Amino acid sequence: MPQTEAPAPHTEAPPRIRLRWWTELPLILMVYGCYSAGRLLARGDVSSAVGHGLALLRWEKLLHLNAEHPLNRLFTSAPWLGVPADFWYASLHYLVTPAILAWLFRARTEHYRAARTWLMTCTFIGLIGFTLLPTCPPRLLSPDHGFVDTMAQYSSYGWWGGEASAPRGLGGLTNQYAAMPSLHVGWALWCGVTLWRHGRSRWAKAAAVAYPLLTALVVMGTANHYFLDAVAGVAVMGAGFLLTPSVTRAATRIRTALAARFPALGGRSASPIVGAGCQTSAGERIPRQREARLGTAAEPGASSRDSGDGAPAAAR
Repeated sequence: MPQTEAPAPHTEAPPRIRLRWWTELPLILMVYGCYSAGRLLARGDVSSAVGHGLALLRWEKLLHLNAEHPLNRLFTSAPWLGVPADFWYASLHYLVTPAILAWLFRARTEHYRAARTWLMTCTFIGLIGFTLLPTCPPRLLSPDHGFVDTMAQYSSYGWWGGEASAPRGLGGLTNQYAAMPSLHVGWALWCGVTLWRHGRSRWAKAAAVAYPLLTALVVMGTANHYFLDAVAGVAVMGAGFLLTPSVTRAATRIRTALAARFPALGGRSASPIVGAGCQTSAGERIPRQREARLGTAAEPGASSRDSGDGAPAAAR
């Protein structure tokens, strides 16, 4: 009889890290807590923040990039634009981003970890920018610079007071000089790219383009950011995207080292489910039993029947 070639031995792919919501949620809350606390600690000197804001304004006028003034005048004179813009600025930043994270976790699990790491990396880069370059937003400049704080003008329509998007009475808990870079624009860009790459409907593609563009217009029209703040937000997201593979590898190495040092942190062991010498009842199968048996060439004269543990019946 012609000798049949035995199939190649079955090799398993390296184990993938299982994502669980009860570990992901505390991680995201911890990063956001660090981000919020860092903004408060990076208040900086008010005079230097005003100086940085005026410097940005001078550069924009020199380069003819000053889009804030016409947008701010439009939002100030047209409440039907200004009021929705204020609601957009005060809420969507904190609703859309976690909603897309949750959608990725549930529906696009294979892409979640990379997208989450990208977002977190960019957030920490933005925190460095707030620390090194405190910047006064246009709405806090003296009135002779021509800006109107639309959130203060339309504060009777929403929950915010006269201090940015913070609820009334909580303005002291925010850093109003953390304008450079604009993470409103940065996070909106992350949402847009994520929807474009992983969304499958035309509505998702349309939202992927519209959301970051409209957010950029809103942050300038409400006088919360300069055009160059928005540009810096885009640059931060680009830098974070390039750094994400390195951050992911570093996080994996740390996790592996901790699991080796503290086995309880490593989760489920990678050892076989049933140990050697374990007997099973008749007819019971061990997972991957058939694959392992097919990978071994049959001995001449051996019976085709096998016992429950995979050994030939004649050998029992």
